[in-house]
Amino acid sequence: MNWEDVHSPEFQKFVQDHLQEDPALLLFKYQGKTNFDLKAAVHQIAARQKISKKLPSWAKDPNLVFPASISLEQSSSEETALFKSKGLSGKWMIDLTGGFGVDSFYLSHAFEKATYCEYQEELAQIVSNNLEHLAPGKFEFVAGDGLAHLLSSKLTYDLIYVDPARRGDGNQKLYKLQDCQPDVVSVWDQLTEKSEQILIKASPMLDISQAFLELPDLQLIQIVSSKNEVKELLLHWKKRENLSKKRIEINDLGSDLPAFSFSMEQEEKAVSEFGEIAEYLIEPMSGILKAGAFKLFGNQFKLKKLEPNSHIFTSDFLPENIPGRVFKVIQEVAANKKEIKKLFPKGKANVITRNYVQGANELKKKLGLKDGGEDFLIGTKTNNGYKLVWCKRVK
Repeated sequence: MNWEDVHSPEFQKFVQDHLQEDPALLLFKYQGKTNFDLKAAVHQIAARQKISKKLPSWAKDPNLVFPASISLEQSSSEETALFKSKGLSGKWMIDLTGGFGVDSFYLSHAFEKATYCEYQEELAQIVSNNLEHLAPGKFEFVAGDGLAHLLSSKLTYDLIYVDPARRGDGNQKLYKLQDCQPDVVSVWDQLTEKSEQILIKASPMLDISQAFLELPDLQLIQIVSSKNEVKELLLHWKKRENLSKKRIEINDLGSDLPAFSFSMEQEEKAVSEFGEIAEYLIEPMSGILKAGAFKLFGNQFKLKKLEPNSHIFTSDFLPENIPGRVFKVIQEVAANKKEIKKLFPKGKANVITRNYVQGANELKKKLGLKDGGEDFLIGTKTNNGYKLVWCKRVK
């Protein structure tokens, strides 16, 4: 990257003036007509367009430089980065796998000093430019292997943060912690000697029980979703913290759904109560489904489960302050295209299936429906068989 170009007023003005335009058309229109690297400028425009929702304040800052798209795709959003920084503070933190630096920046807010590590040289150079602009003098930059740097250093830290790479050879997705790079499982004892706290960002596909099995010292796993879509798991360890109860905490960002917190022991001891479809149907938020807290969720909110493998609950009363979607039952319907056409003449209804004979897309195709409107069709299974229920969303 030509840094002289990137920091030139002409380059920056071009980027800011054309943020709303088609990057491909810009390349064609201005080819051979600029005194700077046109491709680099167009890349900056395309990158800002791509991350405008994920990183809104960064996209608006003309002094920030954006790397290749893969680093942008893998980076945290501002929303999730801010969330993970809550309650963390100290003198010095280290990010072993810095990436695009979003987590490094937000985590560093309550620390006096921070170390950013990244083995990709060009990415490290881009991020050092950005973080020096955003937090002048706070960061130490290590262009190399973060884990090797940590283990060879005599320093100890108040926080070690690591986001292990979850893709192997041939772009294969990896879900076990010990398969990712760096392998935090193999060096766990050394990590705990070097820090007061450890925070690991893990794949939303990681099995919760597997995480506790691989790292028995973990005290808390946070499941973080945004608008009811699970985005990441945060694995916490803190020196001198009580290990007797391993807790799971579920938070949905960008919604008014309340948090849900429990221990594995509580879920193991809970017993489900079953019943047929009543006045309301309740679908737990995605993080609860991920955590597998099905029995405890029903117990806590006095709900009945429809069937052991159907993670839809029912109630005769409207639940208050519940971490899930609540639907008012209108009637049970037949999965018949003619009948559905009479009920939904516009051909629109939002279809949800949980432990049903067909998936949602297959059922929509069979019934000639498209998502939309205020009506919901929920396909599920009760102890009396498969049911298709017409509902309206309450909350």
